[in-house]
Amino acid sequence: MPMLRTFSKVRLYLICFAALALALPMAVISLAKILLLLGALTVLLRDWQQQGFKGRSPLSTSKTTPMVLLALALMLASSLLSSVALDQMLPALLKHSRLLLIPIVLCLTRSRQEALLALAFFVAGQVFLLCSTWLLFMGIPIPWVISKEAGICANCSFAIFSSYLDQSIMTAVLAAVIWHLRIHAPQRYRTSLAAVIVGLALTCVFFIFQGRTGHVVAITLITLAIVWESPKHLRWRLVLIPLALLIALAVSSSKVSRGLKEIGEGIQSFQNSGQLSPRSGVRLDLWRRSLQSIADNPWQGSGVGSWRSEFERQQALHSPATPISNVGDQHQNPHQEFLLWGVELGLPGIVLLCAVLLTLYRDSQRLQVPERRAMQSVLAALVAACLFNCTLYDSLIGDFFCITLGLLLALGGSMPAPPTAAGTAV
Repeated sequence: MPMLRTFSKVRLYLICFAALALALPMAVISLAKILLLLGALTVLLRDWQQQGFKGRSPLSTSKTTPMVLLALALMLASSLLSSVALDQMLPALLKHSRLLLIPIVLCLTRSRQEALLALAFFVAGQVFLLCSTWLLFMGIPIPWVISKEAGICANCSFAIFSSYLDQSIMTAVLAAVIWHLRIHAPQRYRTSLAAVIVGLALTCVFFIFQGRTGHVVAITLITLAIVWESPKHLRWRLVLIPLALLIALAVSSSKVSRGLKEIGEGIQSFQNSGQLSPRSGVRLDLWRRSLQSIADNPWQGSGVGSWRSEFERQQALHSPATPISNVGDQHQNPHQEFLLWGVELGLPGIVLLCAVLLTLYRDSQRLQVPERRAMQSVLAALVAACLFNCTLYDSLIGDFFCITLGLLLALGGSMPAPPTAAGTAV
């Protein structure tokens, strides 16, 4: 029994450390992932020796786990049948395999209480990150800043450990998780504390960070929160909320208005002359080459890890006069998750990614209303981010989403969800 209690404590420490590590430098996150993998292998071996875990575990009740395993198995099969070089295929497979973090978290989390504790560490870490950004913005130097984009100047992004893109999305997600899970805070300070943190987070996203994807994610999450809090018979009238928010922010926030201007100028320049602006034009060119590659191999794709070679091949075919170096290092991926899966696995790859996301949504339906709304908000943020970046494929932000989704999913996998008075199902 003492050994069993020690094993349970270590398992709980691992998931709490991983949740906290999401707000720390990439080296800490990498260490947390290694420990999570070792912990999950130990748990599975122990369960197998004891002829299975007694009771309902999040891993055994989740439909997401077999879907993730199926997706990765098909990727592996595709890579074995393709002609992609090994030095391109293996790194791509490793990046895609971060999807395994979702079932790994489910494997290590054995109760609702453990999931809530790990989420408390997650919130604590993200609030620390948020406060650090505000301190930097107010001109207060902090010694733990390591991001190259950080600084105290007019053009700095005020990101702490990563980039403005990653941290703006993470901060928007924090606001949604805090708001929907405020029911778990002490009742006396529940609403006021949540409102303060959400206000600081959204102000940071819209007025401090310059990430346009972060703006889209935040508008999406605000819209969902308003819709869920509104009576059902009025929800159909709220379809104009995103547009109204965008107009209001374009007027009040120089960051948002500058981002909209850059998008418009980039699209216009790309349409008129084919010239690539530093941001929008390059992304449009990457999307065009991706669609051309998918059209060439619509059913089997070009293989996992083939993106760079496919981009260069399409560029040579359709625009041989444009040097590859003109897009710099940005052609490591198409900056769109669905197109990445389409290039590597063809149209079935896009369907497969949609199936993974849909399975996560269906699993979220088993949660209580506050937790369900929190998880569906994170899932909506992931989909929005994937439309403009390879979010699951990229480091840090992909780890962030997979571990966060795993923690939220674990809230409903270990026991039936009791009725709640917090609201009604959507």
